[in-house]
Amino acid sequence: MRIVLGVTGASAVRLSIVFAKEASKLGVELHTVISKNAYRVFKYEEPDGIEKLKKYSKTVYEEDMLEAPISSSSFKTDGMVILPCSMNTVAKLTVGISDNLLLRAADIQIKMGNKLIIVPRESPLSRIHLRNLYRLSRLNNVYILFPLLTYYHEPKTINDMELFTVGKILDILGVKHNIYKRWRNEE
Repeated sequence: MRIVLGVTGASAVRLSIVFAKEASKLGVELHTVISKNAYRVFKYEEPDGIEKLKKYSKTVYEEDMLEAPISSSSFKTDGMVILPCSMNTVAKLTVGISDNLLLRAADIQIKMGNKLIIVPRESPLSRIHLRNLYRLSRLNNVYILFPLLTYYHEPKTINDMELFTVGKILDILGVKHNIYKRWRNEE
């Protein structure tokens, strides 16, 4: 399976590393593109995060590398995850702006009917954010997945919470895994 991972300038860039690590363990080929603003966030939240992403990705691109293979629909992929996804990115996707490699790769997923998973990182959400997310959610191949706190899987650590979100992303992509405890009905 070949997936594009987009990392934007929103908080929670660590989730992109956790996703990349787990996906690579499961044999997923990752092609990662990092926005300029994400580089700034990495400096604050995960200073060695870019190196970790490089370790788990087949390739890592910067957003101005529009000549990269992922900018063409002839480069076959099985989908894309934008993790984390800024509201700036959501707004541009909503109106079809693809002025950098990350947005261009996402635009290709939309037009080719591949899965595009958007993991927004904003709280609270304004009506503008909600409208943009709603418009994207109306596309059959776009999934909105918030990184939420969950408890039924009995998390013990922050990493358990992160793995739950990553597991949900992998579920949407159709990647088999057992990285989180699923709901069970004990009746």
